[in-house]
Amino acid sequence: MIYALLYPYTPYFTPLNVLRYVPFRVLAATMTAMLLTFGMYPWFIRHLQKRQIGQVVRSDGPDTHLSKAGTPTMGGALILLAMILSTILWADISNFHVWLTTIVTSGYGLIGYIDDARKITRRDPGGLSARSKLILQYAIALAVTSYLWLGEEGLGADWKAIRNHLALPFLALRDPSNYFLVLSPYLYILFASTVIVATSNCVNLTDGLDGLAIGPVMINAGTYGILSYISGLVLFGESIPRYLGIPHLPSASELSVYCGAMLGAGFGFLWFNTYPAQVFMGDVGALALGGGLGMLAVLTKNEILSILLGGIFVVEGVSVIVQVLSFKLFKKRVLLMAPIHHHFEKKGWPEPKIIVRFWIISVMLAIASLATLKLR
Repeated sequence: MIYALLYPYTPYFTPLNVLRYVPFRVLAATMTAMLLTFGMYPWFIRHLQKRQIGQVVRSDGPDTHLSKAGTPTMGGALILLAMILSTILWADISNFHVWLTTIVTSGYGLIGYIDDARKITRRDPGGLSARSKLILQYAIALAVTSYLWLGEEGLGADWKAIRNHLALPFLALRDPSNYFLVLSPYLYILFASTVIVATSNCVNLTDGLDGLAIGPVMINAGTYGILSYISGLVLFGESIPRYLGIPHLPSASELSVYCGAMLGAGFGFLWFNTYPAQVFMGDVGALALGGGLGMLAVLTKNEILSILLGGIFVVEGVSVIVQVLSFKLFKKRVLLMAPIHHHFEKKGWPEPKIIVRFWIISVMLAIASLATLKLR
């Protein structure tokens, strides 16, 4: 919004020319979201306490979690407010990629809000049924990805040329007409929707310890910020994506502003969510942030790479699937408790040790993901 309102006045006030540079607006969005969350969370936490909006703890969970009952939850609502407001303020609001990502983030946040509200009002940690959440998540994802394939307005020629193509890590795309894997329209829509829904739910499963989910979310956001900016970068007349052998998507570079806003809001939240947490993000935050990361994977053509980059989330999700299948088929549990972070708790690992080690692994995966830009 600031870009649209002020940049046309550059001829009259030359310092406004700085608004044309995406890195400046990324930093501005990061700082705006950070200041909003740092400034508002103390009031927001007091408001949640006053309304008695507290965490409902699973009766079959680790004993150490019993003391967390009643801790203010749904703190992710403020993350979304700061993130979306900062994105709208600093991004180019004519960019449809930004709007579609914001729509998914908001829609998944609403699903999470309904889920959290049911948990709190009914004092039941179950919330919405898994089937209801999946139906709602897929409805939003299918609507957005269908527009990405079938829509024309605002998507840009660069995106339309490769919208049903999948770029494979470690393989260079030297020939712009060869993106290695081309899916049929309806298969791509289903695949892209599954990426978004799966990422959202895996982030939600990871959100089980103080600061465990927000750390990898921030690391992923920062990495996607780099990938989205590079995807549209041209220096001295040479396309950097062409040099690196990745899809050239100028329309996706504006998503780095969204990534900066997510990173900044995450820092503000982490200040109050670090062990021992003063507030939890709840499903309103976890589902929304996961949906946003899924959209970033789709819109930057990193659907396959997201498996490596979001490896922590993948392992958390797979651990639940393996545990359920093993128990149903063989009446045996592979882990002491799923998701896998609870398994380490049951083994006696202190909560801060699990959190920090998961963060370290997430950083390593992010470095490996960025390394694929040259390992082609």
